[in-house]
Amino acid sequence: MKVQTDSFIFGLLCIAILSGCGQGNAEHTTKSGLNIRDFQTVINGDSTGLYVLTNANGMEVCITNYGGRIVSWMVPDAEGDFRDVVLGFDHIDEYTSKPSSFGATVGRYANRINKGRFVLGGDTVQLAVNSGDHTIHGGSEGWQYQVFEANQPTDSTLVLSYLSPAGEGGFPGEVSVSVSFAVNRSNELVIHYKAQTTERTVINMTNHSFFNLSGDHNNLVLEDVLYVNADRYAPIDSTLITTGELLPVERSPFDFREPITIGDGLARDSLHAQLKIAEGIDHNFVLDTDRSASVLAARLYSPQSGIALEIYTSEPGIQVYTGNMLDGTRVGKKGIAYQKQSAVCLEPQHFPDSPNKAQWPSTVLEPGIPFSSTSVYRFTLGDRQHGPGQM
Repeated sequence: MKVQTDSFIFGLLCIAILSGCGQGNAEHTTKSGLNIRDFQTVINGDSTGLYVLTNANGMEVCITNYGGRIVSWMVPDAEGDFRDVVLGFDHIDEYTSKPSSFGATVGRYANRINKGRFVLGGDTVQLAVNSGDHTIHGGSEGWQYQVFEANQPTDSTLVLSYLSPAGEGGFPGEVSVSVSFAVNRSNELVIHYKAQTTERTVINMTNHSFFNLSGDHNNLVLEDVLYVNADRYAPIDSTLITTGELLPVERSPFDFREPITIGDGLARDSLHAQLKIAEGIDHNFVLDTDRSASVLAARLYSPQSGIALEIYTSEPGIQVYTGNMLDGTRVGKKGIAYQKQSAVCLEPQHFPDSPNKAQWPSTVLEPGIPFSSTSVYRFTLGDRQHGPGQM
């Protein structure tokens, strides 16, 4: 009887342990406080989820395959505590219920295309417009609103893939795209984009994370110190479309060649016509990096946390956006309403409206010639005066 009783008790314990493990998986909470189950749903027949990347230092990046979005990004501060440095939402419904670019993998074409129209190979292409008279971030069928197929081979790597049908959003060509995310021991997230097309088209991809390095998303970013390795920027017209000019940043609010707080940069000329149009900065900077992902493109530092972000990229430009359109109507993680200039976006990419500017680096993708682009996001500590340097 004792043997049977012991076996019975052991069986009950096993059942309890297995049940507990199953419940734990269903309710698994990330370091950033996200419940993985809250991102599990089905959209147009495709399953979504939340994928957690970690490195040996404890850095954690949470990504949903809905739009290839970075939902949270936990990095250590100067005291060794971990802080979530990106804006986002704690439930998939917040991403699907209202259009947004928070943390998204943007394509086919990041940024704006004038009137959603351009000429390619002698033919006029008309895209679906979704920003006034213009197309932004691929339109309402952009990749930020698509479900990617996800493959996570290791705890530190995620590969997302998507097959974009010809005509999606008005873009020609069927495009197969893959985006790999990999974290490493240097507290870097390396994002590598690859794409191929069946016919001539255009492509411009980036990640659209909203950074608040203080980790407290109630804070504004005006005291954050910004460096951008760029001598020129692209001015915009009253509808936020690039004019085709490339102007020197010298003696303007766009001069971040020496580290300066975002607020002090804006204060150089608060009445500058370009700042008034965008209600802050929402401009492409021409990087002086020779398109090398080993040369520093930009650096952002938060004196509140001691966290610094360095960006390296093979792209020719970087869009700096100071969260001017945030207005408190979107409530994000921890119930925080996102206010104007509570984040800054640093988006490595080709120049906005390049399909209509032949003088700028081409965004044309040809059949048989794969697209490839790499951006590196490295987190460090301290307010060192960091100019153009090597990795």
